[in-house]
Amino acid sequence: MTAVLQAIVMVAVGVLGLAVVLNRDPLPQAMVFALFGVALFLLFLVLQAPDVSLSAMVVGAVAYPLMTVLTLAKCRDQDQ
Repeated sequence: MTAVLQAIVMVAVGVLGLAVVLNRDPLPQAMVFALFGVALFLLFLVLQAPDVSLSAMVVGAVAYPLMTVLTLAKCRDQDQ
């Protein structure tokens, strides 16, 4: 059962990683990257690495996408 769950989460990480790379617009790319961060969190959790999963959740799913969105908003405000 765990092998199946690990395989499903690994495929999800691969698909979302490809989606991040193929997405060219920065705002949707940040949103997809947040989903990628959640998938990494789940992968590390399934692989029984709770300390790594917590740091992946904070950085990959929250901090980096939030900073990207705030930076894009600031840049768009300066252009107008």
